[in-house]
Amino acid sequence: MAEDADMRNELEEMQRRADQLADEVRDRDKERQIKEGVLGGLSYSGTVPPKNHAVILIETVSKTVEPMLKSSDAYKKAWGNNQDGVVASQPARVVDEREQMAISGGFIRRVTNDARENEMDENLEQVSGIIGNLRHMALDMGNEIDTQNRQIDRIMEKADSNKTRIDEANQRATKMLGSG
Repeated sequence: MAEDADMRNELEEMQRRADQLADEVRDRDKERQIKEGVLGGLSYSGTVPPKNHAVILIETVSKTVEPMLKSSDAYKKAWGNNQDGVVASQPARVVDEREQMAISGGFIRRVTNDARENEMDENLEQVSGIIGNLRHMALDMGNEIDTQNRQIDRIMEKADSNKTRIDEANQRATKMLGSG
């Protein structure tokens, strides 16, 4: 019963605010019409721009309902931690300790010590560099995927919070309309 009384009071407060808003809109409309009349129908760019009634009503309802929604624990859990930060940033280089133990000598054992062995050694060194770069790219991609997965988890929490809020608002609206 107390919940119904609270909901009725909330509905009455929202209705009172909507009526007050409608009065403000009417007053602004009259003011605009007077200014247009004084200016003889010339294009008017005064300080009071005409607004759509629906826009004003939405603004008012959001100002009234938003504080109630933001006070819930689920909202604070999903939206309050502000961990999102930058989504797209340059990946940081992952330094591997094994990288520092690079082979100082050649890749092949020298037998004839001719140009052909030198060329094979240079080719193997280039292949080693390419493989190292690919390994670094794979590590960077793994880190980026982990970051994106954390971001997706936060988005899912927010989606769950929004779904809960929408379901609760629908239930309240149904109760208000049913008991009104």
